Amino acid sequence: MKKTQHTLTAIVPVHNEELFLEESLNRLLKIKIIDKIIVVDDCSSDNSIEIIKKIEKENERLLVFQTSVNLGKGGAIKLAFNEISTDYAIIHDADLEYDPEDIYKLYNKIEKNRSNFVIGTRFSDKSRPQIYKRTFYANKFLSFLFSLVYKEKVSDIATCYKLIPSNYLKNTAFAENGFAIEVELLAKFLLIDKNYSEVPITYVPRSYKEGKKIKFLDGIKYILVIFKYRFI
Repeated sequence: MKKTQHTLTAIVPVHNEELFLEESLNRLLKIKIIDKIIVVDDCSSDNSIEIIKKIEKENERLLVFQTSVNLGKGGAIKLAFNEISTDYAIIHDADLEYDPEDIYKLYNKIEKNRSNFVIGTRFSDKSRPQIYKRTFYANKFLSFLFSLVYKEKVSDIATCYKLIPSNYLKNTAFAENGFAIEVELLAKFLLIDKNYSEVPITYVPRSYKEGKKIKFLDGIKYILVIFKYRFI
């Protein structure tokens, strides 16, 4: 794909993802519009860091960090914000639920419409597999609640794929260390800028047996955070 004017960094938080990590990073490395990949190993206890370092030796686009304690997804990605030197950044989970080819869709949305914040929505494909219906409906409810509170139609607040202007990430104080960072990232942006859009993406959910980490309590935290950044 022809390279355009915006530069892009991918941030990859990792915690015990040895089963999927190598293939996930190799898929990401095929995306030509990504200038830098910042991988943050969040104190993994498996072989994740060894896999990361092996790939780092063969790819100069990788920049690797390792935490000494487990910070959570939000804590891990926040470590990368000050290391971003590109115009935009996107978050990529280390499993295989998301297809990096979809990053082109988000990127092209910025090029076409000059959108500042673009998310990849997983709810555009009604035929997508549903392993846990409770998770599906919980995500729908959380997105509805977020849309109601922030007065902006958001179909998938919990999606990983968020393409975000780097200046916003580097100049905003973020507090959440867990999965609720997904809410905080968009909530604080919409309070200062409504230049937001969505594009449909593919999604292949994994099971808890395969390593899925988000839990019921994370959903409760999402609700609290939705109201926290709107009214407090």
